[in-house]
Amino acid sequence: MKSKSGTIFLSGLIAGTLDILAAVIVYAVLLEKTTAIKILKSIASGIFKKDAYTGGSQMAWYGLGLHYIIAFTFAWFYFIIYPYLPFLKKNAIISGFLYGIFVWIVMNLIVLPIVFPLLPEKHFDFPLLLSILILMFCIGLPIASITRKYYSFR
Repeated sequence: MKSKSGTIFLSGLIAGTLDILAAVIVYAVLLEKTTAIKILKSIASGIFKKDAYTGGSQMAWYGLGLHYIIAFTFAWFYFIIYPYLPFLKKNAIISGFLYGIFVWIVMNLIVLPIVFPLLPEKHFDFPLLLSILILMFCIGLPIASITRKYYSFR
C-alpha cells in the first residue's frame, strides 16, 4: 500500500470480512447456534437495542455496516500506534495475535458491558477461547501484517 488511508482501509476491510465470515461459518454453519442474519442483527442491537431483532433485513445491513466501522477503527488504531511501540515491529504474527487479544479485551470487557449492562457472566471455556482465536487470526493478524508492510516501505 502506498497511502495511509489505503492501508487502513485495506486492513480494516480484510479483517472485517474475515471476522464476519468466521463468525458465520463457526456459529451459524458448524455449530448451528444461530443464523447469519441473527449475528448481524445482534451487532446492530448495539445501537438499535431490541428494535434490531424485530426490524427486517435492513437491521442486518446496519449490523454489517457497524461491524466494518468497528473493524476500520481497530485498523486505524493499530496503524497509529505502530510507529510508537517498537515491539510491534519485531514479529507481525506475535504482534497480530497480541492485538487480537487486545481487541477481544476491549470489545468484551469494555464496549459490550457498556452497551449491554446485563450480559451473562463469562467463563473460560471453549466458546470463549474460540472467540479469542477468531479475533487473533481474523482481526489481529491481517491488521498487523498489512500495517507492517506499509511501514516497511517507509
